[in-house]
Amino acid sequence: MSNHPNQPAADTRIVDINEIMSLLPHRYPFLFIDRLIEMERMKRVVAIKNVTINEPFFAGHFPNFPIMPGVLIIEAIAQAGAALLLTEVPDRASKLMVFTSIDDARFRRPVVPGDQLRIEVTVLNWRTSAVKMRGIATVDGKVACEATVMCAMTNRKPAEPKAAPAGTATPAGASAE
Repeated sequence: MSNHPNQPAADTRIVDINEIMSLLPHRYPFLFIDRLIEMERMKRVVAIKNVTINEPFFAGHFPNFPIMPGVLIIEAIAQAGAALLLTEVPDRASKLMVFTSIDDARFRRPVVPGDQLRIEVTVLNWRTSAVKMRGIATVDGKVACEATVMCAMTNRKPAEPKAAPAGTATPAGASAE
């Protein structure tokens, strides 16, 4: 791939798990990318997910026949894309990227313990508060999953407790005063 003289080359600096966790709010057991190996600002990212038998979902999906759930592969695609997008957001600690749609999802082969997912996400359309991306997850060069996802930026606020209307019951042991 040739670069335009005024266009920066893809960043091939490895982004490790600690830096990923500084970008994304996800944590165990719902963080599905281990490393970023390529990033091209606002255009493309390549992430790695090492799949191990220690993943908690393998206990039930499926006993004696472990397969990574397809929806979690799509989640890994979204997390890789969010890591790319959130690098552009200065106040990212106050923001969340949430799914708004998943289109054209296809599952081509099972992903099993010992596989290494290579997740390539390309930005199709980037607006201030929403992004459309195409993700392809491969194992050993063979497509395991592909999907187009849309995500929207939203403010992250802690849920504020709502006051109970006057005259309503309070939980056991709580004071109504």
